[in-house]
Amino acid sequence: MDTIYITGHRNPDTDSIVAAMAYAALQNAMGNRQYQAARLGQISDETQIVLDRFGFQPPRLIDNVRTQVRDLDYDTPPTLSPAAAISRAWETMQGGSLSILPVANEDGTLYGTLSAGDVAGYDMTTVRNPRVEDIPVFNLISVLEGKLLHESADTPDLVSGEVAIALPASRENLLFSSPDSVVICGDQPDMVERALDLQVNCVVICQGEVPPELLERAGKTCVISTPIDAYQALRLIFHALPIARVCKSQDLVCFHLDDYIDDVQNAVLESRFRAYPILDEEEKVVGMLSRYHLLRPRRKRVVLVDHNEKSQSVIGLDQADILEIIDHHRLADIQTTNPIHVRNEAVGSTNTIIAEMYQEKGLLPTDKMAGLMAAAIVSDTVMFKSPTCTQRDIDIASRMARIASVKLEDLGQAIFSAACGDDKTAEAMLKTDYKEFHIAGHNLAVSQITTMDSDRLLKRLDEFLKIMAETRQKRGLQSVVLMITDVLLEGTQLLFVGDEDTIRQAFGIKGEENCAFLPKIMSRKKQVIPMLSALWG
Repeated sequence: MDTIYITGHRNPDTDSIVAAMAYAALQNAMGNRQYQAARLGQISDETQIVLDRFGFQPPRLIDNVRTQVRDLDYDTPPTLSPAAAISRAWETMQGGSLSILPVANEDGTLYGTLSAGDVAGYDMTTVRNPRVEDIPVFNLISVLEGKLLHESADTPDLVSGEVAIALPASRENLLFSSPDSVVICGDQPDMVERALDLQVNCVVICQGEVPPELLERAGKTCVISTPIDAYQALRLIFHALPIARVCKSQDLVCFHLDDYIDDVQNAVLESRFRAYPILDEEEKVVGMLSRYHLLRPRRKRVVLVDHNEKSQSVIGLDQADILEIIDHHRLADIQTTNPIHVRNEAVGSTNTIIAEMYQEKGLLPTDKMAGLMAAAIVSDTVMFKSPTCTQRDIDIASRMARIASVKLEDLGQAIFSAACGDDKTAEAMLKTDYKEFHIAGHNLAVSQITTMDSDRLLKRLDEFLKIMAETRQKRGLQSVVLMITDVLLEGTQLLFVGDEDTIRQAFGIKGEENCAFLPKIMSRKKQVIPMLSALWG
């Protein structure tokens, strides 16, 4: 089954990470094993503390959901050895209605490709030049469905020479007159005798017998008998050649499973091959890609949690199929090609919604998962002091805490002490819970640090403003805002660079400073973004 990725937003916070994990666990409990939690960025110290406390590993890290070669329904034809005879390759092509086959070394790595055109081209050259070089005797026996009548210590393992049919009326004007020949005879003891007297390289006897006394004179000549007629034998001898001698093995164009379709399409447009080998991570051949495979690629499937804004979502989202959105933010700009299930509710945490989905399905989360969801709700509602917090958040968090046998106060203390350690750089703290928004033509970023000691962080005010200015220039943003939200003071120290007059106007900030304390401001989603949207909208 194809994996369905459940992912939160970029620079994920605890609510985003836990929401993906909790919803994957819910789907798995219902038997939908293809769901997998994923993350788009590094785990914050706060989230890591929560994961460690309840014994979880972070979800899988992905950087995009662009369509890759592995998402295509590519062909998986048989892979032949370079030593295989042309006749075997042709039978394989005809049996599978294939026009091209991959050729691989013994370890599975790519040697080359063999097309029907390669076989036809070689076949035409044998009309004007009826000579074979170094054909393995075993190949000859196989393609002729024959048996070896004579072999000695001097008999070579490889056969070379001009290929000739010894016709009954040609004894006085034989088509072969040199030992460097491969002679095809019927039931003609006299022709066989002449060929053995010349010590030709090989005699192929078609639908005939050889007197034992003649075989005693064979010497170093390889003698093979076959039940097929002379004309078939003539063509099949040329088809006993190893495909390594006719396949394309230089200047190959191949792709890997992890290559992106955008890049593959460009490479295909610049080349004119019928099909292209596909290699895995160990450079082993796994299939063949043709142009028509690129017409309708399978798209990756995703479920979005804790966001519904393209700028915050996974790269390549336009190449994926969005199956569901579970969120508690404003509706933004994500579009879908088909109707989907959207659950967007006015609560303080995405995990409140997912915990209620457990109840609706009649499933009890494990005690560890319940503890994880309780911690996520505490984090996103700022210990229930955020204006986004509802009674539902409080009730669900309390219920999850009882299942996990933990105290919400202890969780809050651990969570809000993690984000502002003295060992952290200003940039690391800024990026911990950082989101970019596009509002009425304005691009801005709003980051939030939740702490129980904002005074300690304000001692690094100049560091924060400097990295915010650098981020603004690097990302091409109009403004960068940092919320240092103090749980104990129940307010936010607002730092800002960029469109400063607009920001001061939005929040009624007096003076020229780039920092101001805003009492009762706790929520980016409900109190900061709406105020800026009202001015720019």
